[in-house]
Amino acid sequence: MSLRVYNTLSRQLEEFSPIEQGHVRMYVCGMTIYDLCHVGHARMMMAFDTVQRWLKASGYRVSYVRNITDIEDKIIKRAVERKVTLRSLTDEMISAMHQDLGALGVERPTHEPRATEYVPQMTALIRQLVDKGLAYQAKDGSSAGDMNYAVRKFPGYGKLSGKSIDQLRAGERVAVLDGKEDPLDFVLWKASKPEEPADAKYPSEFGPGRPGWHIECSAMSCAVLGETFDIHGGGADLQFPHHENEIAQSEGANGKPLANYWLHNGFLNVDGEKMSKSLNNFFTIRDVLKSYDGETIRFYMVRVHYRRAFNFSDAGLDDARAGLKRLYTTLEALPPSEIGAEIDWSQPFAARFKEAMDNDFSTPEAVAVLFDLATEINRSKDESLSALLKQLGKVLGILQGDAQGYLRLGAGGAQGLDATAIESKIADRAAAKAAKNFAKADAIRQELLAQGVVLKDSPTGTTWQAQ
Repeated sequence: MSLRVYNTLSRQLEEFSPIEQGHVRMYVCGMTIYDLCHVGHARMMMAFDTVQRWLKASGYRVSYVRNITDIEDKIIKRAVERKVTLRSLTDEMISAMHQDLGALGVERPTHEPRATEYVPQMTALIRQLVDKGLAYQAKDGSSAGDMNYAVRKFPGYGKLSGKSIDQLRAGERVAVLDGKEDPLDFVLWKASKPEEPADAKYPSEFGPGRPGWHIECSAMSCAVLGETFDIHGGGADLQFPHHENEIAQSEGANGKPLANYWLHNGFLNVDGEKMSKSLNNFFTIRDVLKSYDGETIRFYMVRVHYRRAFNFSDAGLDDARAGLKRLYTTLEALPPSEIGAEIDWSQPFAARFKEAMDNDFSTPEAVAVLFDLATEINRSKDESLSALLKQLGKVLGILQGDAQGYLRLGAGGAQGLDATAIESKIADRAAAKAAKNFAKADAIRQELLAQGVVLKDSPTGTTWQAQ
């Protein structure tokens, strides 16, 4: 079976066929970089990291673009509050983002364009829209000087989100006009205000200002990947208005489809509720990494299909950690002697894994194959299957660490102890047993257990792992 993907634009599964044989061009809307990444960002980044990994595993060359929005109202506000330049703030947050995503095993995209590097392309695209009668400059109100997109002049508006102009109009408020010819119109270029910092102002034929959010992605995606590319992705929250507006801008200017397949990952909730600082259930990636290792977080996320709503909870993380420990326990018991570079997709377990991933990247079914494979390894003691488990795990970005290392410290870690301290305690216990002081030996075992360390005695000695 060839790869099938759910296309938001057509609202159905479609067979995937790239424009250029053997080469996939994919654009994903990335971060507005004014603060640390939260778990909702991790959900989106993980979803499309998995997509690009499977495309590569399927033999495609992938040009993966994930942009960075580094000029925007929130960024300006935060930089002013901290009394730093926009560049120093965004450089700091980009570095933090790379560190946090790296801890989750999210691979860097092929290209990571910053919006501020593509302002000329944005103003050129706005000029095309003006020349085609799709853009105009606001004359009055607080937004005087802004360049706006005339939504009603683009006949296909609403085709991605399924919202008609009449439906959109029903939810309007007259107050949002503010210099617009129609309340539905959106900004392409924001005229600068006197109180804004100098590094937030860019020269243009429309006057000094900065780009609107939507035009940034249209310009960057087309500049790097071409006017039409294969996949455009992002969170479900971006479907409208961001992606709808991208289509209006790009197709309005070029007269060509922007992307052939639109993929959107599901929302993330925390304990069944929308994540919100006001609900005190807001978590950055760094918050979660204080209690759980990055591979556990990754495994937790890949066990849920990318299009489904994702419920983030400690209970779910604990369950993921237990599952990952089970797989690593199999690899520890029977380490693969040799791991080939290529996967034999005709092998029954590999074929099932491929069938799952070719069905719109169905990672839950693919993970189920890993557990079935682990069961067979434990039964058959077949080292070639152990190698296959590691190979298939790599496709999902898991099981690439040292099994013993994960089981000891990666899977939650031992509270307040490092490996040297634990080994010292085990030596003390062995000495107590040799002296027939079994009460002391048992007390050491219980002390370690209370700190998250499980001891395993065998004829060859005592080993340990995290609880």
